[in-house]
Amino acid sequence: MNANEIIKNIEAEQLKPEVDEFHVGDTVRVHNRIKEGNRERIQIFEGTVMKRQGGSNRETFTVRKFSNGVGVEKTWPLHSPNVEKIEVVRRGKVRRAKLHYLRERVGKRAKVKELVQ
Repeated sequence: MNANEIIKNIEAEQLKPEVDEFHVGDTVRVHNRIKEGNRERIQIFEGTVMKRQGGSNRETFTVRKFSNGVGVEKTWPLHSPNVEKIEVVRRGKVRRAKLHYLRERVGKRAKVKELVQ
């Protein structure tokens, strides 16, 4: 076995068996596991998915929300054990893979149209 196959095998073990289905532009609720000392709790971060990048076990996604009038972005590894689950609140209709243009927008202009099916 060469080094490439060994790395692929290690990465395959770290993948979650089932990943929640979501896309860029969706409004999601990320249930994040937080450790404080010896206690563990789940904190929910709700916002719009700005981007998904990478592949395999290195895949990450970025979520943006407004908190007290300030834009907050957080990036998580998709297969992280700290990400409990990703709940889709509403589907967004976008024509881009990365929504960096939302950073300059505030209020109603920062909204993403809802995808009607």
